[in-house]
Amino acid sequence: MQNRWNDQAASEHSVDKNTGLRVYTSQLLGQDPDLVLHGGGNTSVKGELTDVFGNSEQVLFVKGSGWDLKTIEARGLPPVKLDYLQKLGDLDSLSDSEMMRQLRLALLDPTAPTPSVEAILHALIPHKYVDHSHADAVVTISNTANGSEILRELYGDEVLILPYVMPGFILARQVAAATRTVDWENLRGMVLLHHGIFTFDDDARISYENMIELVSRAEDYLSKTGAADKVAQLEYQSTAKDCLQLSQLRVNASHLLGVPALLRLDCSGPAAGFAGLANCDELITRGPLTPDHTIHTKAFAAVLDDDPATGLQEFVDGYQAYYSRHANQEHSCLDPVPRYSVWRDRGMVYLGTSLKRLQIVQDITGHTLKAIQQAEALGGWQALPRAELFAVEYWELEQAKLKSSQSRAEFEGKITLVTGAASGIGKACVKDLLERGSVVVALDISSDIGELFQTAAVLGLQCDVTNSAAIQAAIEQAVLHFGGLDMLVSNAGNFPTSQSLEALEDDNWNKSLDLNLSSHMRLIRASLPYLKNGIDPSVVIIGSKNVPAPGPGAAAYSAAKAGLTQLARVAALELGESGIRVNTVHPNAVYDTAIWTEDVLEKRARHYGLSVAEYKTANVLKTEVTAADVARVVGLLAGTELSKTTGAQIPIDGGNNRVI
Repeated sequence: MQNRWNDQAASEHSVDKNTGLRVYTSQLLGQDPDLVLHGGGNTSVKGELTDVFGNSEQVLFVKGSGWDLKTIEARGLPPVKLDYLQKLGDLDSLSDSEMMRQLRLALLDPTAPTPSVEAILHALIPHKYVDHSHADAVVTISNTANGSEILRELYGDEVLILPYVMPGFILARQVAAATRTVDWENLRGMVLLHHGIFTFDDDARISYENMIELVSRAEDYLSKTGAADKVAQLEYQSTAKDCLQLSQLRVNASHLLGVPALLRLDCSGPAAGFAGLANCDELITRGPLTPDHTIHTKAFAAVLDDDPATGLQEFVDGYQAYYSRHANQEHSCLDPVPRYSVWRDRGMVYLGTSLKRLQIVQDITGHTLKAIQQAEALGGWQALPRAELFAVEYWELEQAKLKSSQSRAEFEGKITLVTGAASGIGKACVKDLLERGSVVVALDISSDIGELFQTAAVLGLQCDVTNSAAIQAAIEQAVLHFGGLDMLVSNAGNFPTSQSLEALEDDNWNKSLDLNLSSHMRLIRASLPYLKNGIDPSVVIIGSKNVPAPGPGAAAYSAAKAGLTQLARVAALELGESGIRVNTVHPNAVYDTAIWTEDVLEKRARHYGLSVAEYKTANVLKTEVTAADVARVVGLLAGTELSKTTGAQIPIDGGNNRVI
């Protein structure tokens, strides 16, 4: 476990006497995924505030709901009355809902986030700094039959080892009862089996370094026993059939969820290695690394074989039985859809109702697979019983975290492929689709496409769309990464050198037809199996004003775009029975693209005796048409607002006299 403490950085943070070092060491913990994943863990510091009347009050600054330790700031540590929390800890009982109400009442800042459910426990620990993590190594050891004995041998009297109980008030009371006769000065930490580890001290650095040192002991134990090396590695090369089955699995899961979802097939060495274990199905269904993960991953995984649809249905049936077995009248069944699955002999499949949720599931699962195999090497992976996992999954406080972020963007969970995405209209379409919530597969012949969009929501792939094999490979990679394909924006093209018919060269003609017409056919053809498994599937073709109003010297371009428009009309006729809409947009005079440099614009404007501004607005509406304008219409056609429209052709040209 790496000690990330830096004296210079600590000195810069210590300017804020109350929370400066607390913010610093919280961020240090959050930087290590083996300690903290996606909002897990919590920290606190005890300090002092003076109110408007000049009265001083003892305060607990504790991690607030919705904050991640990796990026936490001072405002993510709401101030709570310390004595109020300590009095709450003396109560014999306190319901979860009443506890949260009391935590809000104890806040000294009414605009602050709700304090952590562990706030009472932090208040009861008589040290200034308290750190809590779900350290993989510690929890892995505790998830074995002899875990508590091993941990006691590792830590001796320095660490209090406690059995698992529900977080919140119950845990606070457990710790209070267990420490009545304990000398806190002799303790460096506490381990909560199946849950995590606490460390504490009156010095921020010592509390942090206690965490690093104690977790390192657990890691060293895993290494010395050989358990750390017991992580299977295999190679698996996905197939076109895998991709098609994945897209069908995604649409089936989305229908069960009632919203579009994203899927990902992970065939990396650890994922394929786990999927290749003879008992992978039995291991993956025993339970999560820590019950806190159930809010993201559910209490167990699905098992998929050659027919993933069957595995999905088996999970649904199993989940409903699990719910019936443990639920009471106060519960309402959550969706019965798995968030992670082992696809036997292939790899792991992750599901999320958004990209953020997908990434969380993938991260948690990666740590879980490693922990399962290490625990097996120590005598057997032993997660909590289903009844206790159910209690956390359906805990009203955990569900509140999800309900607080239920609003969805228009295209949340949807997948769009855009060609010619590195510049001009294609780039504008990518940006517009991202703003609407879609993830985007951005194809372009440019080698820079992979780094152009600095977001995980875009998969940038270099692809020559005149090459059928390259198109097929790119689409399969897209499906493996996001789970399918819903919307296709076929945009790639160029305007060839202007030549009259008499001077038209075969190469110029053929290249234009290949890129501006044939490549679109190849793209649509390769996309169709996945679009048929898409959600509200649609295709938008980028045509040209030259279709209704061609110009001299543009035969190669105009003929190709006219053919493309005809292709789109045929596609609309053929694909309608599959629910796939196909529409075409015809832009004109879009000047904010790479080919229209200031020099070119000035020359063209002079040719017509116009200023650049007049040249840009030489249309009926006297307005400039931008790539973003085109992208907005593309988004409108791709989405469901025009769900009854197919085979349409829409100009985006400010009104062209010749077209009208």
